[in-house]
Amino acid sequence: MAAAVSFSHVRPLPTWSSSVSGSGDDQYLPVVVAASRRRRRQPPLRSPAQMMGNVNAGKGLFAPLVVVARNIIGRKRFNQLRGKAIALHSQVITEFCKTIGADSKQRQGLIRLAKKNGEKLGFLA
Repeated sequence: MAAAVSFSHVRPLPTWSSSVSGSGDDQYLPVVVAASRRRRRQPPLRSPAQMMGNVNAGKGLFAPLVVVARNIIGRKRFNQLRGKAIALHSQVITEFCKTIGADSKQRQGLIRLAKKNGEKLGFLA
């Protein structure tokens, strides 16, 4: 990447006679203003739908059933019921981890695995 240099504030260099006499050398020092600023590439902005979207939307064994249920019940009520089901399933996983003595990191891994399986099966369509 080439640096842009501006010579708009450059003063002439001192001559041999002025440097020997020592008269105001500091006023003749060249001033070079470098306008080389690094610009970071910003990642492209993504809409929340793209970031949170399900890659398997509309796919999976249970996706058609989920879509029909969502259309019958309504999106708002369906999302409430789905949230309650997910919370209940997370509680079951937590109780299972307590029973077998698994730590919180393993519990989080099981919850993430359940989410991935739900996406693949079409429960999150």
